[in-house]
Amino acid sequence: MQQYKTISIQQKSPNSRVFHLYLNRPSKINSFSYDFFAEFPAALSSLDENPDVGAIILAGIGNHFSSGIDMEVINSIMEKSLSKERGRGSEWFRREVKYLQAALTAVERCRKPVIASIHGYCVGGGLDLVTACDIRFCTKDAVFSVKEVDLAIVADMGTLQRLPPLVGYGKAVELAMTGRKFSGQEAMDMGLVSRVFESKEALDEGVVLLAEGIGAKSPLALAGIKEVMLRSKDLTLEQALDYVATWDSAMVLSDDMKVAFKAHLQKTNPVFAKL
Repeated sequence: MQQYKTISIQQKSPNSRVFHLYLNRPSKINSFSYDFFAEFPAALSSLDENPDVGAIILAGIGNHFSSGIDMEVINSIMEKSLSKERGRGSEWFRREVKYLQAALTAVERCRKPVIASIHGYCVGGGLDLVTACDIRFCTKDAVFSVKEVDLAIVADMGTLQRLPPLVGYGKAVELAMTGRKFSGQEAMDMGLVSRVFESKEALDEGVVLLAEGIGAKSPLALAGIKEVMLRSKDLTLEQALDYVATWDSAMVLSDDMKVAFKAHLQKTNPVFAKL
């Protein structure tokens, strides 16, 4: 398995279809360095293409999930942009931001379910990252913040686009404009996370249990659910219904459906082919 500087991939049981993708810069509160923005999408792509992967748990090593983008990255981008002629500097800056955005959007492009396991700080870019995930669990004492406003920056890696559908437009505006911290319990109350756990140990157990259950389901169905739900956000109801009808017409005759029906009739657990 490939080695990375800023992340690590672990399969904790040889028979498990659950793989852990860890942010691995604990001494820097798992902040995102330049290396991260190349390594993270590459790692996700490798997991996506690995037929042994049924579900991915995204977590942070150490005491926190992530403090977001490393300030050295921001400073470097600003300095390089300002060193160029104004128009060219601005065009270069825009391309850099889109490059950073693409690294986090890779979560949505991954066909496999990605479950965020959040403890400690999840601020700035860390929040950008988890809003791109399919499911989010956290500890009660987790700390969230749309921190960019305190740096005089408009959050530009996804939070302003992905947070409103999760928590509501008004709540998202309040969080983005104040930059205030909020707890894991409040995150669940507003709909950002699905479950809150009392401790990191309980979180780890709960996330693995969820991931194992999801990873045992039809990989074609899981990929379809993810694709259809993401695409439907940008479509009218009529267009979205047409899209899912087209998707199902292409996939409904798969062997997975036969396996599921047979297992249901025989009251056994279905075993699906890998994807």
